[in-house]
Amino acid sequence: MSLKLNKNMATPSASQRRSRTEDGEARPVNCFGPDAAGLDGQSSIPLEASLFERAERLKLSPSARWPALRLLFLLADAAALATGAFLAGLFAALDAAPTAVFAAAVVAMWIGIGWLVGVYAGDDLRAWATGVPTTPRLVITALSVTWPAYAVLVQVHAANASAIALLAVGSGALMSASGRALARGFVHRKPSLRHQALIVGSGMIASQLVNKLRTQPQFGLDPAGFIDDDPHMPEEAQVPHLGRLSELSNVLQRHSIDRVIFAFSRSGHDELLRGIRDARAANAAVDIVPRLFELLDGVPGLVNIGGLPLISLSVPRLDRTSRAVKRALDVGVAIALLALLAPALLLIAIAIKLESPGPVLFRQRRVGRDGNRFDVLKFRSMYIDADQRKAEFAALNDVYDGVMFKIHNDPRVTPIGRVLRRYSIDELPQLINVLRGEMSLVGPRPLIEPEAEALDQDWHARRLDLRPGLTGPWQVSGRSDTTVEEMVRFDYSYVAGWSLARDVELLLATVPAVLSGRGAY
Repeated sequence: MSLKLNKNMATPSASQRRSRTEDGEARPVNCFGPDAAGLDGQSSIPLEASLFERAERLKLSPSARWPALRLLFLLADAAALATGAFLAGLFAALDAAPTAVFAAAVVAMWIGIGWLVGVYAGDDLRAWATGVPTTPRLVITALSVTWPAYAVLVQVHAANASAIALLAVGSGALMSASGRALARGFVHRKPSLRHQALIVGSGMIASQLVNKLRTQPQFGLDPAGFIDDDPHMPEEAQVPHLGRLSELSNVLQRHSIDRVIFAFSRSGHDELLRGIRDARAANAAVDIVPRLFELLDGVPGLVNIGGLPLISLSVPRLDRTSRAVKRALDVGVAIALLALLAPALLLIAIAIKLESPGPVLFRQRRVGRDGNRFDVLKFRSMYIDADQRKAEFAALNDVYDGVMFKIHNDPRVTPIGRVLRRYSIDELPQLINVLRGEMSLVGPRPLIEPEAEALDQDWHARRLDLRPGLTGPWQVSGRSDTTVEEMVRFDYSYVAGWSLARDVELLLATVPAVLSGRGAY
């Protein structure tokens, strides 16, 4: 079966390939053009091939390559599992209505479980080039779907329910693998979905990388040029020198670069680190050729292009769906915790009120998402005159960064407050901030205004892309023992690589960190 490409489809221009706002920020590009509407179903070829023939009409751009591939995977899986279910129903002589119910249930379960397992996740080069890394997840999905499929067949009173379930899911899984192979073959042959790659560095390794990109077309990368402060690229590489590392941001925008590969540049550590941050700020994926790469062949997690391993950093994605899922998690867990802990919170409030005069809750101005100010809530853990006595104890400050003020065994802390602080119980009222939408369960540390004003580098602002969190990387990595510089670095890495799985991981890691009391004072 051959797939015919639309010869009349024009390759998008540079302006079409990446849509940008006036301030230079990349906007999501819709992978569906107006031609996607009104596709007719008149075709005599099999269903999956028909789906890919229809996909020919979609107007695609490099920024839409992953949404397009995921959509094709969804369509291929739905067609494969529905076909498998109908074949199994035909084999078992089921009536039309039970067969339709069974097919719909199998498709829904496969897509739902597959989404959770991760068969539609992953935007790295390995997942684009081959389906091998996804095979174990497909097997897990098939095994997970078989039992509920059997339960559905029992409900519709099918004979030999176990055999029918195995036949439906097994045949559907095999057709799904074939459909996914067709999907990859389709996207690999679309020039409009190829990424423009910029090489940072020059010399033998950079030249080898250029050659491997050209001889390994399944990765979908075209070398657009290289930048280096000391260019020494061999002539046989035949790639243009586009500027210096300090000009990276301008080169990315001027040449519509989708991916930046760092390959042994002679620039210093700080310059390379700044370049990586600039690339990620421009929504470009980043790959790094590691030092001593000759010893890393076969190491899990590395992308291998013709024997040259790369460490890949995907484009950070904080779309509306991701934010909605994160917000739903925040609200659900915050409501559950407040309901569960209400009696304990009441007892703590009474104890604070009886121990020393002053309000139960302490309010402090903090800087939140997008620089918005809000009042963070805590159980009061200090005496009422703590702020007035701050200057008195300035010489005892254990943090020497000129910004934070932390004292071990702070005499301004009440006896009950010392216990509350050790186990972070004083921060539980911030669940109210979470419900208000001012904070999240997991996120960057909410800074007080002087701390926020001390952050003067451009990449520091990236930490404000998400709501500040009740916990986060800083909480599980040292709490009060963490300096401002380390905390900002933790926050940047968290925001740049955000995922729901990472949030769950940090929530689980917070429990032992809090119970141990390390870094709390």
